[in-house]
Amino acid sequence: MIRLKHFTLGCLLVLSANTFAQKKQVDLYALIHKMSVEEKAGEMTQLDLGVIANGEICNLTQPQSINQEKLSKAIQKYHIGSFLNVGCGSGTISRSNWSVIFSSIQKETQKTRLQIPIVYGIDAIHGNNYTMGATLFPQQIAQAATWNPTLVKQGYEVTAYEARASGIPWNFSPVLDLGRQPLWSRFFETFGEDVLLANKMTVAAISGLQGDNKYSPYHVAACMKHFLGYSMPLSGKDRTPIWMSEREMREYYLPTFQTAIQQGAKTIMINSAEINGTPVHANYDILTTLLRNELGFKGVAVTDWEDIYKLVDMHRVAANKKEAVYQAIMAGIDMSMTPNDYQFTELLIELINEGRIPMSRVDSSVYRILNLKYELGLFDGLDTKTTYPLFGSEVHAAKSLAVANECITLLKNENQTLPILHKNEKIFICGPGANSLNYLNGAWTHTWQGVDTNFNTKNKLTTLAAIQQYAGKENVSYALGSSIDVADDYAKCIVKAKNADKIIICLAETPSTEIPGNIDNLYLPKAQEDLVIALSKLNKPIIVVCTFNRPRILKNIIPFADAILYAYLPGDEGGKAIASVIYGETNPSGKLPFSYPSDANNILHYDHKHAEDMHTDFSNNGYRPAFDFGFGLSYSNFVYSGFAISKNTLGSNDSITVNVQVKNNSNVAGKEVVQLYYADLVASITPSVKKLLAFEKIYLRAGEQKNIQFQIHKKDLSFINKQLKRVTEAGEFDLMIQNETKRIYVN
Repeated sequence: MIRLKHFTLGCLLVLSANTFAQKKQVDLYALIHKMSVEEKAGEMTQLDLGVIANGEICNLTQPQSINQEKLSKAIQKYHIGSFLNVGCGSGTISRSNWSVIFSSIQKETQKTRLQIPIVYGIDAIHGNNYTMGATLFPQQIAQAATWNPTLVKQGYEVTAYEARASGIPWNFSPVLDLGRQPLWSRFFETFGEDVLLANKMTVAAISGLQGDNKYSPYHVAACMKHFLGYSMPLSGKDRTPIWMSEREMREYYLPTFQTAIQQGAKTIMINSAEINGTPVHANYDILTTLLRNELGFKGVAVTDWEDIYKLVDMHRVAANKKEAVYQAIMAGIDMSMTPNDYQFTELLIELINEGRIPMSRVDSSVYRILNLKYELGLFDGLDTKTTYPLFGSEVHAAKSLAVANECITLLKNENQTLPILHKNEKIFICGPGANSLNYLNGAWTHTWQGVDTNFNTKNKLTTLAAIQQYAGKENVSYALGSSIDVADDYAKCIVKAKNADKIIICLAETPSTEIPGNIDNLYLPKAQEDLVIALSKLNKPIIVVCTFNRPRILKNIIPFADAILYAYLPGDEGGKAIASVIYGETNPSGKLPFSYPSDANNILHYDHKHAEDMHTDFSNNGYRPAFDFGFGLSYSNFVYSGFAISKNTLGSNDSITVNVQVKNNSNVAGKEVVQLYYADLVASITPSVKKLLAFEKIYLRAGEQKNIQFQIHKKDLSFINKQLKRVTEAGEFDLMIQNETKRIYVN
């Protein structure tokens, strides 16, 4: 009998059976002991849908359909345990077609000796974006800009609901990497640069996707991405090396994952790149010592696309694929996103039979995978009874619109250019983002890169269409003016704009992610800059709307814009949201979740070190962002007063109460994000100039005042020290709200 050395399966099974409300009880311990080497290797393999579909990989017959011979090979011969994706290079699948696909797979698994179900995963990144008619939300960076975790959680609940409605129980989301390298192509997939804000959004995302962690036909398994440090490549290019101390890694890039694990996140995807010369997919210290032993993660660790093979041809730490499989499995990988062939499975079988990979190591991974399937209710077979009447509904669209409304950030508003209060004003609108749903959504929208207009959600409004709906088509004229990087016809724009009262210019960036999204610099393409400058010569109010994957440099157009709306990537309801803000139906309340750089080579974060404040003239104002972290204007005028603390000394077992009054000193109701910061004045590790300590988003009617209260504990002021321990050192700290400061002493 095989003994499992890593943990007691029987004990964990009892816990699972008592915690999750499946009808069918499964003895995973007994099931594993019945499995052959081949069946175990198959469980640890994940293939792309293209391997079992009609057509060639990355060139499938459309619509996607299962090839019975290929499916039989995958299930009967190789015992594959998981599939993903919509087929390399494919687009959105209808719910009815998903049903046919899963029914075919289910029937095939029922023919097997042990009838182990497969688990299917999908990249439902901002909504269930690979099912036709699903609700698309703003991208993660836009969600963070709401500073409203409750709203964000509701969005992830919708995503889970609509994924389950498609038959998909596993979502490769959320991205928990911090957005501190704005050149990185996946910046828009993060919750921004700050640990505290990202942590709050992490809790919202995991709880929205997984519910209370009990089985539910309306929730899915979340997948934390990408462990660890993936978002900070030195070059800024995707999948390139990260060079970082362990202290910095623990201070900035580990907390979100630790939070998600504490929330019960069921799966994790691994960083495709390397850290300090070691690929993470072959790093035992990260995948086992840190992830399993220290953080206590019990779930499934899955690779990213082909990343075990890349240990050979990209990272070159393995002489061949067999050695790569050995390194990755022994480091701690549970499942290989292979994804287009059976080499991983065959090589794993060889390694097991040769005794190089112990059976105890394999059984640990197989247990995690089977337990995931059990927790998701997959052993009960396909759910044909639960209905999903709200799929793609107006109810769900309204929740997406609510997120879009609250994410939009007003960066500039000279002479009260916004809102436009008279709908009969003549408007000229132009720019590459004006008439495109793709530029509102970004990548991971119906297709991987999100650029195919054939799959756009029906009946959704571009910014142009939404402006026309508000103002009437007779009051709105349009010309392209410029594509992303090529001038179209500035002269035509000038002719049309001469008859307008206000000009709206919609700047944009081509949807892209991962390696295809790599760019050489952050500067806005010259064609778009020149469009703004050309129209500014008419001396009419100019409103600039930005829909970017990352903060593109605006320095050359800021002087010419009377108002700037930063809309991030606001999703299918983004056009409505932008128009709603422009016409004053929505009061903007978004705040930047990152420091907006003033120049491409001047990348500093709000929580920078004091040494980084040194300017070329030796003054202490080297931190000069175009717009600061947490910044965002409103149509309301919020006045702060009465900043007070309950005491000025903080010990280990007590807390300090912080109070501040906020009044809406205007006739416009609005939402404000009250932000409390702190500064550690002296520490053994150079302290940041300031760090976010707490925040709360509030709604105030015209003339209304509220008292906001924060409770501060000693652990809230902690950092990672030289010994890699989280500590709060005794000494003086400043607490800051707006421009006021209160000093406290920590024992």
